[in-house]
Amino acid sequence: MSQEPGGGGFSGLPDRAGAIHRYLAVRADTEQLASPLSEEDQLLQSSPLCSPTKWHRAHTTWFFETFLLEPRGIAPIDPRYRFLFNSYYDAVGPRHARPKRGLLSRPTASEVASYRRTVDGRMVELLSSLDDVELGALLPALELGLAHEEQHQELMLTDILHAFHENPLLPAYRAGTSKAGAAATSAALDGATPDHLFAGGLIEIGASSRGAFAFDNEGPRHKVWLEPFQLARRLVTVGEMKAFIQAGGYRTPSLWLSEGYEWATARQIDAPCYWHHSGPDWLIFGLDGLRELPDNEPVSHVSYYEADAVARFLGGRLPSEQEWEAAASHVRSAGNFVSSSALRPLAARVETDGPTQMFGDVWEWTRSSYEPYPGYRPAAGAFGEYNGKFMVNQRVLRGGSCFTPDGHVRSTYRNFWHPDTRFQVTGIRVAKDA
Repeated sequence: MSQEPGGGGFSGLPDRAGAIHRYLAVRADTEQLASPLSEEDQLLQSSPLCSPTKWHRAHTTWFFETFLLEPRGIAPIDPRYRFLFNSYYDAVGPRHARPKRGLLSRPTASEVASYRRTVDGRMVELLSSLDDVELGALLPALELGLAHEEQHQELMLTDILHAFHENPLLPAYRAGTSKAGAAATSAALDGATPDHLFAGGLIEIGASSRGAFAFDNEGPRHKVWLEPFQLARRLVTVGEMKAFIQAGGYRTPSLWLSEGYEWATARQIDAPCYWHHSGPDWLIFGLDGLRELPDNEPVSHVSYYEADAVARFLGGRLPSEQEWEAAASHVRSAGNFVSSSALRPLAARVETDGPTQMFGDVWEWTRSSYEPYPGYRPAAGAFGEYNGKFMVNQRVLRGGSCFTPDGHVRSTYRNFWHPDTRFQVTGIRVAKDA
């Protein structure tokens, strides 16, 4: 999820035993996601925007060592790791170039595993030894570190998918259900699903400064005025994307923003990322390998440019992030996340009066630029670099995806990527003016 959106927040961790349990559980989830990969797999870096799995595992460990252990007088395991595994924290010091992370054959994946185990032991010892006041002071940074690691769990999946797609053998991350399973999970979906009307008006959005954890870019909570709008009850489907393609949508300038049309034309883009021609139809490459692409599955791996053009083709537009949050704030944040083990978007079952699939399945592009909310102030020190300096030339996405850890997102959560991004699990929901 972008360059690790978030940073600084409000602690929602439970008591000491609960904090230790949650720490170990999140760390174990990372190792479980990495377990299907060989040491060679874990070194792959197929794009400057991606990172090797091994680097993700080491960087998230470096975070706890640098920001929680070292300030309490615990010496680093290897001082060289401060340079190797720093991501973008200028306040911490210089760092290895991001596009060259795939050249770090040393330390090995096994040595990174040992690094993780040692830091985990020191973290448990620290959490066990602090008095209640000290523990309370530590918990906000701990919760931030755990949320940060969950972001990297999602990035591990998106990055290895991109790397495997560069391999002509198209290897699968895991043994999957392929064609039969894809068909079996497809439910019938009414193509004429009506939009849901929202009255608009003066509303509040953003995270409160009290309560559960939130990243600092989710606040301050503030008022916005919304004109009445309509929001599609479900995500845009593969079938609708195929209709866009068949109608010549990729070569129809009137559907596109100028910059987007130039981008698509220059790169000869004629379908979403990971789509492959199969006779007259399409297959998609995912973590299960190459599989059939049901028409009622949400379309994924589209850029902001494509999302904007498809929304226009369907007679609407992309929602603003304020509209999206107004709709999602009354919806339970449950959906198809990584814990469901589907690891792909699933067809919607529209059984309610309101919008479905607001959480999970695919990140939803909004028309909103990633900007600070009124009154936003970056945190002091290195944590202040987590968010504010990325608030330029990016678009906001909402809702999480099938690669997002369960419980990680909420209605106020703001993800962000550059508008040409396609390798993330990004999709489309159409809005209209009422």
